[in-house]
Amino acid sequence: MQATISSQSPGRTHLSCLLSTGSVPPGAQERDHRRLAAAALPLGLTTAATGDEGNNGPCVYEALPHNDAVLCKGLKVFYPELGNLGRMVVLECNNYRQKITYWTEPIVKFPGALDGATYILVMVDPDAPSRSSPIARFWRHWLVTDIQGADMKKGKIRGQELSPYQPPSPPAQSGFHRYQFLVYLQEGKTISLLPKESKTRASWKMDRFLSRFHLGEPEASIQFMTPNYQDTLNHQAPGGSSEPKNKPELR
Repeated sequence: MQATISSQSPGRTHLSCLLSTGSVPPGAQERDHRRLAAAALPLGLTTAATGDEGNNGPCVYEALPHNDAVLCKGLKVFYPELGNLGRMVVLECNNYRQKITYWTEPIVKFPGALDGATYILVMVDPDAPSRSSPIARFWRHWLVTDIQGADMKKGKIRGQELSPYQPPSPPAQSGFHRYQFLVYLQEGKTISLLPKESKTRASWKMDRFLSRFHLGEPEASIQFMTPNYQDTLNHQAPGGSSEPKNKPELR
């Protein structure tokens, strides 16, 4: 499903999650596409883009493929100009795919957070250096602990920053990358990284980290996708395994 938006007001449209985790019954994908389209129509998303589009074509909002959309669970991630990127592919127009590589950390909101609880926020790239060969999975982009529930509701990520925010930076010629945000209930635990974990962001054994602190399923999660801003991907499906011929080098 695609919908266009006027380039004069990017980011003023926020499409919320329309799927939850779990199995999807037959026909649900088609129904969800209709619901997404219905949500877009009142917001003017079917209006062709106008103004300076550069060399990247019109501003076209594109939802994630169905198999990638199921991570959507109660979390919202807002970037400048783009708005809520949850369950979306970063727009190709207006150099957004380049801008997101140097923008500061996004606003992350968890409306379902409990006022008296503390939370852990994790942002990772499971597709490092590429989705077809993720030998550096997980690349740790952001890790913050001791976030108060009242702050999470408002999108104020204030706590102990174990890994400062690192913007999405997929290597050239590596295809689309998923950028996943996950929120875990901390429950009074003191969270830290091992010295060897602190030395590098690549190949983070996230499952071992979660097991070490007895962290269960995430309370909320979301993801978006983007390729390297210089790549030309011939409109391939973002969720597919196909990618440019030249293999990327590890960062």
